[in-house]
Amino acid sequence: TKLIVLLGEVGGTEEYDVCAALKDGRITKPLVAWCIGTCASMFTSEVQFGHAGSCANSDRETATAKNKGLRDAGAYVPDSFDTLGELIHHVYGELVKTGRVVPKEEVPPPTVPMDYSWARELGLIRKPASFMTSICDERGQELIYAGMPISEVLSKDVGIGGVISLLWFQRCLPSYVCKFFEMCLMVTADHGPAVSGAHNTIVCARAGKDLVSSVVSGLLTIGDRFGGALDGSARQFSEAYDTNLHPMEFVNKMRKEGKLILGIGHRVKSINNPDVRVKIIKEFVLENFPACPLLKYALEVEKITTNKKPNLILNVDGVIATAFVDMLRNSGSFTSEEAQEYINVGAINSLFVLGRSIGFIGHYMDQKRLKQGLYRHPWDDISYVIPEQYN
Repeated sequence: TKLIVLLGEVGGTEEYDVCAALKDGRITKPLVAWCIGTCASMFTSEVQFGHAGSCANSDRETATAKNKGLRDAGAYVPDSFDTLGELIHHVYGELVKTGRVVPKEEVPPPTVPMDYSWARELGLIRKPASFMTSICDERGQELIYAGMPISEVLSKDVGIGGVISLLWFQRCLPSYVCKFFEMCLMVTADHGPAVSGAHNTIVCARAGKDLVSSVVSGLLTIGDRFGGALDGSARQFSEAYDTNLHPMEFVNKMRKEGKLILGIGHRVKSINNPDVRVKIIKEFVLENFPACPLLKYALEVEKITTNKKPNLILNVDGVIATAFVDMLRNSGSFTSEEAQEYINVGAINSLFVLGRSIGFIGHYMDQKRLKQGLYRHPWDDISYVIPEQYN
């Protein structure tokens, strides 16, 4: 420290301790001092200053008296507060002249970043979004599904099919499409406890797992071999139809490549024991869709495959998948690019996933309601194939 600056005030006597320290040499550095409150003498009554309510209880405690005492003790005291800065500058200049202070180059102060919230409020910056969404907005007074307020969704009675059309496809699809969605959900909701998804859900429920864990364990079994063949079926039939393969050529091609035709075949149902679910969906689509060329193509394939084996019928996956593609391509609600994109991203499986979730939840509740205990698979239903031990 090369220079001391003191600010005192009216009231108290502490400044006189500083005066004593100046006189006896305890303070050796230049001291610039000023006691505020010199205007007190201009008032006819006692005046309190500042937050501390300081006031002079004697002439010795006045600012004027203390400023005089500091000046007499050797401090630099200006004539008024207005010139305090000039006096500090003058004393600093004298220290530079005598070499007691060697000026250094000023270092620019670091820039203090503007507060983010303030900068955003001023419109100077904007935060890049972490997510993008185009189907739902909950920020206003009313929840909005793809541009439609929730009150309108309910008042127009668009149903579950209408909500699916808004949240999955960002548009209001024709009523027959919404009905198709709802029919698919109803016919795929459950297919008994023996299928892998329901079985997994039941095992988890009996193991004491919660609803979400049990349902997820069932959903994870959905794939090309169980329920989730809709996407694969849609792609296979679409590619064959789009490349103008005759149904017989398509069947022979798949046989030569050793591939299953997804959407064809059933473990229980056959041409002589048809699946009523398929019949319901097929008749609705043929009657209500403006065009359904892919479904008709699949039905031609079915004629060929059932001639080979009666159980190689068009199953639920196949009829929903081909009808779904026909809806995308021929409802007039999608461009050809949009329709193909939904096929490519795997959107068609969505109906089975949503529908079967209803059944899985039902199986979970059923097991809890029946108070079923921990499941253990019976030994007599397991083939133990143990390797022979070498002597």
